[in-house]
Amino acid sequence: MVNFEPQTGDEIQKERPAVVLNLPVEQVFKLRLVVPFTGWQPVFSGRITKVQVQPSPKNGLVKVSAADLLQIRSVSTLRFRRKIGDLEPVILARIASCIAAFIDAP
Repeated sequence: MVNFEPQTGDEIQKERPAVVLNLPVEQVFKLRLVVPFTGWQPVFSGRITKVQVQPSPKNGLVKVSAADLLQIRSVSTLRFRRKIGDLEPVILARIASCIAAFIDAP
């Protein structure tokens, strides 16, 4: 759970789940790259910027959610509230693949 307040403009807001994409290896700053989750909506189907994630005991989500790739960003570890689970490797791989496609990386 990450606290995204204060928000500006269309930035995601409030405390919500997020997947941490980088590890604290050889970092000077206490920052982590995160992708926040939002509630899944049918209109998200087929969008490369939204990856559907089903709740499971492993990931700790309580409802069908979407990893919101438009909101990817670095945040201070001071924004972290608590760990709720671990994302399944297949979902993490799908998120990484969509990020690469979204930024047109090979």
